[in-house]
Amino acid sequence: MGYQSRIKSSRNTANKKTRSLREKSKTKKGYPRRLGGQNEDVKPVITPAEIVELTLKRLHTLGAQKFGSSPFSEHFTRWLANVEVVLGEFEGCSLVFVDELFRVECTETLNAVRMQLEERRRKEVIAEQETKNLQYCRVALKQINIDYAIAINALKTQKNREINRLSCSIDQLKSDQDRIIRLKTGFWRGISKKEREQKEFAVMQALNEAQAALELTVLNFKAQQKVLREQFDHKREPIQKQIQIFQKKVQEAETDGSLEERWFACETLADIINGVMQRKIPDTVDSKKFEPKNDLV
Repeated sequence: MGYQSRIKSSRNTANKKTRSLREKSKTKKGYPRRLGGQNEDVKPVITPAEIVELTLKRLHTLGAQKFGSSPFSEHFTRWLANVEVVLGEFEGCSLVFVDELFRVECTETLNAVRMQLEERRRKEVIAEQETKNLQYCRVALKQINIDYAIAINALKTQKNREINRLSCSIDQLKSDQDRIIRLKTGFWRGISKKEREQKEFAVMQALNEAQAALELTVLNFKAQQKVLREQFDHKREPIQKQIQIFQKKVQEAETDGSLEERWFACETLADIINGVMQRKIPDTVDSKKFEPKNDLV
């Protein structure tokens, strides 16, 4: 029995070693790949129609691209380069066939939008100077308003001083008039009638003259104030017009006016691509699938 036990023990040990070697072999070699894993190395197939669809989608994205803030011209060069890259990849794709008309139309469209963007760039440079001009005009207008306020205050001070002087004179004359009236029935009634009448006439005449002078002074100061306002309005008017012009141009520069032009250019390029595909791609090409050579995938 002891002998049989030793035989079984040696067999069990051998079986364990065999299983251990098998497991190590599986660990080194790994399990066989699944069917899906084998397809991972296979390049996807694509049709010319899909090439066109991808190119048009990229053009639509570029056409709708908005630039964050001014100066927007900083983005123009990069945007044009991206459009040229899209067209170059489309033209270099082995699945599509472009003709000379396609190249001419693309060149004309790019040149047109490039000129438009250059004009936008020039306007932005001008707008920067006009922003400085706007600040200068605002400072000049502010100074005019300060000078007007000083002049009108000086005129009002002079007016008030003159009116106060005349008012005091009128008050004194009225007091004299009241005193003469009291002489008729008061303690000083012994003064001759003629003398009283002369004094009363003199005071009345002086009072009328003082009141007329007061009214004339008020009218004169109103006229002076009107002239002063017209003089300063004449100074303000051209500066205010310049401020309006500068403000309009600065506001235009703060808006990306190139968006419409860039969108139209990309739409035109999309039409050109559709046109060349209708002219040149044979019917047999549309019905087949190709394996691309690193083209637009």
